[in-house]
Amino acid sequence: MVDFVLVSLFPLHRRARAVAPALSALLVLVAAAGTAHAFGFDDVERRARALASQPYVPPTAKLPNEWLAWDYDQYREIRFRPERSLWRAEKLPFEVQFFHPGFRFDRPVHINEVVGDKVAEVPYSRDQFDYGRTPPGNTSVRFPGFAGFRVQYALNTPRAKDEVLVFLGASYFRALGRGQRYGLSARGLAVDTALQSGEEFPVFTEFWLVRPSADATELTIYALLDSRRVTGAYRFILRPGTDTIVDVRERVFLRAPVTKLGIAPLTSMFLSGSTQPAPATDYRPQVHDSDTLAIQSATGEWIARPLTNPKRLSVSSFALSNPAGFGLQQRERAFNRYEDLDAHYEKRPSLWVQPRVKFEAGRVELVQIPSPDETNDNIVAYWVPATLPGPREPIDHEYRLLWQMDNEMRSPQASVIQTRRGHAYRRGNDNTLDFVVDFAGPALAALAPTARIDPVVTAIANADIVDVSVVRNDETHGARLLLRVRRQDDEKPLELRAFLRNAAGSLTETWSYLLPPG
Repeated sequence: MVDFVLVSLFPLHRRARAVAPALSALLVLVAAAGTAHAFGFDDVERRARALASQPYVPPTAKLPNEWLAWDYDQYREIRFRPERSLWRAEKLPFEVQFFHPGFRFDRPVHINEVVGDKVAEVPYSRDQFDYGRTPPGNTSVRFPGFAGFRVQYALNTPRAKDEVLVFLGASYFRALGRGQRYGLSARGLAVDTALQSGEEFPVFTEFWLVRPSADATELTIYALLDSRRVTGAYRFILRPGTDTIVDVRERVFLRAPVTKLGIAPLTSMFLSGSTQPAPATDYRPQVHDSDTLAIQSATGEWIARPLTNPKRLSVSSFALSNPAGFGLQQRERAFNRYEDLDAHYEKRPSLWVQPRVKFEAGRVELVQIPSPDETNDNIVAYWVPATLPGPREPIDHEYRLLWQMDNEMRSPQASVIQTRRGHAYRRGNDNTLDFVVDFAGPALAALAPTARIDPVVTAIANADIVDVSVVRNDETHGARLLLRVRRQDDEKPLELRAFLRNAAGSLTETWSYLLPPG
């Protein structure tokens, strides 16, 4: 089912996406009377449940005007002093550094350290930061909190600690695996995304960092989520590696009904790609953090939808029950596909969502927002439960996030490795559209050179199939699907599905393509 929502939306600006609703300033921890116990998820859950039964209270803490006046470049000048990192003095395997409030980060985020049954807030102080060329403003300010934090760990070499996880702005966070560059983000929750009523951005108002042991390979983080209509308790377990893993447990409560709740939301950028060439003024052939939405159904089917940068807001969905996983992937990994020595898009991670407790019935929804340049995060994907409980009833999910590069989750048979739109030399006027889809993987590589491969192509909406053929692709040890179609109405979206098979059954994942209007 494909829906096109023709409303005006501001894209999620990569430099401004931290603009968020108000943050809670609650500071009181609730514990069993007279009993010392290790701080844990239940403590945060009690906080979230209590908040859900109370009216939403916007925060009142305000930043100095000088801090709010900083622009993007001035804010980037401010650096946390490494020697002040949390746990550096103890020489622990994980260290934490903090982001200064200011610019668009105008509400306090309270950060606590947990050591056994002891909880202590990490205080802000000006001498934790090097302001560089940025005027520091009022030096007497003692602001109650930070903008966010970053976690460091010896990921790429044992001789130095690398940034592996960042929480900054609303409920956004990003992680890195070995050899990766920052790209797409995850979020704690999405509320009413791409609806005409407007999106609500819940925020993490408080964090609890559990001090790791001297030989720890994982870090536990708790977080409290709050906004006008939702509250939530979260636990994140970070495991850095070739694929960095973040295990997420969440319990969400509704203060009031919402129209759409997005679980495990992923946010990325797609400007141009193989199906949507860059403008002639851009020397880079492709610009994107992700190029494919991938889905693994409970039945074993794999689906790949190439991303686009539409002219109008596009919302499409895939109805599923208990999906095995979904994610936004960066499938093209060669430098010459991007030619960008600064951004290195070929090193941007793919992000896979793997339920650890069944998601039951619902849908994977993909939102694609028009964007004029790469400064906008214009791609959003998330899981939408088919039903939601009433206000103040718990909504529980557990899932794993895998930040991948060299071993993305793929079909064990064969996957879509690229999609191209366009044609070679053609005589006369022809209003048909040509698609070239390359599949590669073990199932195709194992076939004899003369083995028969059959295409299965379906026009889902607004398309007449004119011609279909398959040729072997010796360059990829795979096969190439050549497809020509005619769009029935240029003002409506075109949707196609295709996969390859032989007498024994399917050989590839399903290519699911949506061409927006115009």
